Amino acid sequence: MADVKKVVLAYSGGLDTSIILKWLEDVYHCEVVTFTADIGQGEEVEPARVKAEAMGVKEIYIEDLREEFARDFVFPMFRANTIYEGEYLLGTSIARPLISKRLIEIANETGADAISHGATGKGNDQVRFELGAYALKPDVQIIAPWREWDLNSREKLMAYAKEHNIAVDFNKGKKSPYSMDANSLHISYEGGVLEDPWAEPEDNMWRWSVSPEQAPDTATYIELGFKNGDVISINGVAKTPNQVMEELNTIGGANGIGRDDIVENRYVGMKSRGCYETPAGTILLKAHRAIESITLDREVAHLKDELMPRYANMIYNGYWWSPEREMMQAMIDASQVTVNGEVRLKLYKGNVVVVGRQSASNSLFDENIATFEDDQGAYDQKDAAGFIKLNALRLRIAARKRK
Repeated sequence: MADVKKVVLAYSGGLDTSIILKWLEDVYHCEVVTFTADIGQGEEVEPARVKAEAMGVKEIYIEDLREEFARDFVFPMFRANTIYEGEYLLGTSIARPLISKRLIEIANETGADAISHGATGKGNDQVRFELGAYALKPDVQIIAPWREWDLNSREKLMAYAKEHNIAVDFNKGKKSPYSMDANSLHISYEGGVLEDPWAEPEDNMWRWSVSPEQAPDTATYIELGFKNGDVISINGVAKTPNQVMEELNTIGGANGIGRDDIVENRYVGMKSRGCYETPAGTILLKAHRAIESITLDREVAHLKDELMPRYANMIYNGYWWSPEREMMQAMIDASQVTVNGEVRLKLYKGNVVVVGRQSASNSLFDENIATFEDDQGAYDQKDAAGFIKLNALRLRIAARKRK
């Protein structure tokens, strides 16, 4: 890729991507465009502009993508009740297709020849970034420094930074020992003591939530309003998708909700232990299943449950922009037309409990039929005998053969 003249770098302003910026200039002798996204990580992104300017970058993109992230990525995913390997709510995975999309758009806007990212050669993110980029621009050139350079230790990175006068931020000895990733859906923790799957996470590791033991002794009740499968209000107050995420993260974290400790199977083949805080996602998943329970046809709901693991794998493995994900999304979205109403939840010491659900226009729950009291002829119990005998026919035939 010696002909690369301009590259768009996914730039956080941290040590690794600052070193990558300088390395790209030195090795590829190219101009670097930086792209920094605010997707709800809870940290200021503007300092990245100052760092990029100090390193001589002429074209700097810093963008607030929080609403787009929640509206076009997180919410569509939760319409499918998506969860990977029974536990992971895909907080890191779902952010990557948006970043890939903007990298390609900026490359097109600036006439760049290539894009670059700081994902390592051991992780899933390299796959997610690059599959997305190739799906959106098939001939794009991609530079992944971690797969090329020999700066494979913290000591070598620090030495390179010192040699090239790259500013390094020191937080007075309070730097987290974990590798962390955050956005409006979650914050993840890997590395450090977590590399031993037997070791319990330190309680001071968690950033967004109190421990269940320290959560309030009084339950918090909230009511979520749904339209077409998406939350549109909290306690009767209309909210944008990002506002929903921010408020539920705050409420859920205060009640000790959303902590998870997982060993997952990475797409590249290894097992990895990670801890996650996903307060809003934990609440959304529980509430969405509750509103679907009264508004979805039985077979539609069961079909969604059968397909969900495959949909989750697509997102985890980086196939958001694939035709199969788009096809499945169309089916999922079609199922959500009737998913309207309200869900009432009780949040208490790490638990999310559904205590009420209603849909004035789309509920399929018929109290006259479901009642244990006199149903006034709405359901003829004698019909069940024939139903059971017909469904037992094959079982009875097989039993006779065995005799």
